[in-house]
Amino acid sequence: MNVIWTNTRAERRKKRLKRRFRLLIGTLALSVAAFLYTSPPSFLSPSTSPERMDATLNLPEPAPQAQLCTLAPEPIPAPETLFVRAIVPGDTLGSIFNMFAIPSSTLQQILAADEEVLALDTLRPGNRLTFTLAEEVCTLERMELFIHPARQVVYQRVDDSTFAFDEVILPGTWEQDVLEGSINGSFYLSAKHAGLSEKEIAIVSDLFGEQINFAREIRAGDVFQIIRSQQFVEEVFTGQSRIEGVRIFRGKRLYSAFLFEDGNYYDHQGESLARAFRRYPMNGQYRVSSPFNPRRLHPITRRVSPHNGVDLAMPSGTPVLATGDGVVTRVQNHPYAGKYIEIQHGSHYTTRYLHLSRFQVKTGQKVERGQRIAQSGNTGRSTGPHLHFELHIKGRPVNPLTANIPKASAVPQNKLAEFNQRVNELVSIMGQPQHYIAQPQPKSSQPKQLTGQAGSLQSRHNPAS
Repeated sequence: MNVIWTNTRAERRKKRLKRRFRLLIGTLALSVAAFLYTSPPSFLSPSTSPERMDATLNLPEPAPQAQLCTLAPEPIPAPETLFVRAIVPGDTLGSIFNMFAIPSSTLQQILAADEEVLALDTLRPGNRLTFTLAEEVCTLERMELFIHPARQVVYQRVDDSTFAFDEVILPGTWEQDVLEGSINGSFYLSAKHAGLSEKEIAIVSDLFGEQINFAREIRAGDVFQIIRSQQFVEEVFTGQSRIEGVRIFRGKRLYSAFLFEDGNYYDHQGESLARAFRRYPMNGQYRVSSPFNPRRLHPITRRVSPHNGVDLAMPSGTPVLATGDGVVTRVQNHPYAGKYIEIQHGSHYTTRYLHLSRFQVKTGQKVERGQRIAQSGNTGRSTGPHLHFELHIKGRPVNPLTANIPKASAVPQNKLAEFNQRVNELVSIMGQPQHYIAQPQPKSSQPKQLTGQAGSLQSRHNPAS
């Protein structure tokens, strides 16, 4: 009995020792595992270590402390926020600024920068505004106006109170096509059916305004041919077009208009379809108080700001005259340009008259050379009574006192051969009308001969019935 008890007690002692040993081994194993997890050993190679260790082991060694103290930290640009607004009917610049909670003081700074380009007065559906705001302080740093693929205006902040503008104009490519048709109903409807836009139809009607009464003299069966060029940027149509040649066959009479290199239209005999321009938009002589200068120092802000016209010092109320025949495209009141008028003269020329005191024409009105359109004044941001006068050729401002303007009533003699060649090229593109060739009416006893006037072409371009 004593032997059995002794053996049992010895076995229990052995079991207790085994349990303590296992507990000690387990505790040691857990400690080693925890140490390895928190401090990976240096002898592990990238090929055997976990993926998360690779990034740590492959980092470049930190530079010595002495070198770090001598290097200035690179500035981190402030994050920016972009807002884009596609213009829809009813949008105004003020409503868009309110939409994005941009202060009215910033709007005034943008309008001050826009004074010389006046691009923001005619926001239309299809235009797009992009705003770049500094995220931390929510201030406008940059605004881009997308007018069409060939023209954009960028307004960039200069300092806390000033923006500068940069006008981006791309030449693009111009593609020609021929539109023709017979009159069926009115000229307007027939031209629309042939593919012309309302603006292009208006240009054609204006070209022959003194020769043809389109409401009464155009008859069914009369034929028209029009060469049009359209502008593309990277195969995207910009919406810009120009009429390069027109022939209208009315009965046995031919009416023609061809665009020449000087931006004017002439008939097939080289006679101008528009009267000459005036050099000055007023009668009498007045002092030029500020000349055309693309690098001018602004008299008020004292910053470099292009002066895209000339300032003519004159008393308020002086009659302002249109320098050429055209159509009024803008009658606006700008906080910095003041009351101003813009007139489109054909496809190449535009004039602007700023800081007026009184308007005497309306948007869409046709005006003639020398017609009174306004009275000069001192409105907007101005240092005294004067008229700011601008001339733009193909969308770019030029010096109105020195630029080449239409002054002659016919193609100059030394340009006549070149003009005739141009006419022959356009006529060859047009080809013959389907039914007949009308005979031009000579304007003198010795009309200028154009070999391509009655030339035929077996295939025509894009005929429209």
